[in-house]
Amino acid sequence: MFAAMTGTDAPGPWEAEARRLLAGQLAVPDPATGVFVVDADQGAGLAACAVGTVEQRLPSPSSPAGRFGFIFNVCTDPEYRGRGYAGAVTEALLDWFAAHGVTRVDLHATPEAEHLYRELGFAAHSTALSLDVSGRAGA
Repeated sequence: MFAAMTGTDAPGPWEAEARRLLAGQLAVPDPATGVFVVDADQGAGLAACAVGTVEQRLPSPSSPAGRFGFIFNVCTDPEYRGRGYAGAVTEALLDWFAAHGVTRVDLHATPEAEHLYRELGFAAHSTALSLDVSGRAGA
């Protein structure tokens, strides 16, 4: 998935930290992180998964509850592609967001997967800008 999104996949210590953080996020009574999976055949890992988080922002006219969702880490093992698994886990995640009062869900898609999200109703909406601040003083 990382290679598809950024052109690089760099295994390393970040993986253990990601597992630790995710386990902690899922261990609370009402988690703000949702994970949906399709198991691979005979318990051989994952065929597909989707992860998302609920972000609490200030309420606004377009979002009276101020609850937004962000989907990330949607991936399907190459062996299981073309079976509808990515769509199924994404739909489950969208239902989970709706049950948590989320009014808008954002995601970043690869060009190859964009059709899936458009079929689910996603559309381009943002003029957002972003900046990597990791190199700034105090970071």
